[in-house]
Amino acid sequence: MDINFPLVLVVLTFATGVIWLADKLFLRKRRLASAGLETVEAAGAQEEQEEPKEPWLVDVSRSFFPVLVIVLVLRSFLVEPFQIPSGSMLPTLEVGDFILVNKYAYGLRLPVAGTKILEVGDPERGDVMVFRFPEDGETNFIKRVIGLPGDHIRYRNKQLFINGEPVPREFVARLPPLERWREQLGDVEHDIYLSMGRLNSAGEGEWVVPEGNYFVMGDNRDNSNDSRFWGTVPDEMVVGKAFAIWMHWQSLTSLPSFERVGSIE
Repeated sequence: MDINFPLVLVVLTFATGVIWLADKLFLRKRRLASAGLETVEAAGAQEEQEEPKEPWLVDVSRSFFPVLVIVLVLRSFLVEPFQIPSGSMLPTLEVGDFILVNKYAYGLRLPVAGTKILEVGDPERGDVMVFRFPEDGETNFIKRVIGLPGDHIRYRNKQLFINGEPVPREFVARLPPLERWREQLGDVEHDIYLSMGRLNSAGEGEWVVPEGNYFVMGDNRDNSNDSRFWGTVPDEMVVGKAFAIWMHWQSLTSLPSFERVGSIE
């Protein structure tokens, strides 16, 4: 079972904040009173007597609360790191890539609930987008935005069509058992993988993207679990726009690498 990290972060931030505030407003005064200590003012100067030691829970909460607030704000509204767990976005993203996701590109959303509180922008065709899997509402997926609300999408014989027009592409290289092609989605040029000699009829079909939804596909076209199989992504499931690779670390038995650092096309 995956840990819901945003929920854990919100709960910890709230709990440490409540403990710190309660100590500041009430508990500290009771500690001083029970220890028979008080602050003595003389000649306009304040002479403070030695206080009893804070309970460990208060000390930990006071230390961690500011840090948790900063992490919560950064992670919820600005930038969040993710690791790529599968090869569905090859060759753009490799297994073990650590990426940064812009959380405000598509509007500010409340942590955990995902409710949009400020309109900033909408996903655009060609964006690499992180979203919560519509079928469970929790698992984070990353795919490329292919279809916008109202678009007619068709995928036949490994060729993508949008609103009746074939998406332009050109052959790059044969890398058995794959072929590498360069595809043009609007203003975004990116590479895709197609399996040589493999007909993937299960991924063929035609779809109309409903309002408030997005049609997404992996760049590794014949090895991607995407909108062709489970439908479109509702806007409330959108997490943010992936914009950079900051590290590559495939496993604990390998060393981190920074050779792939750069922007995501």
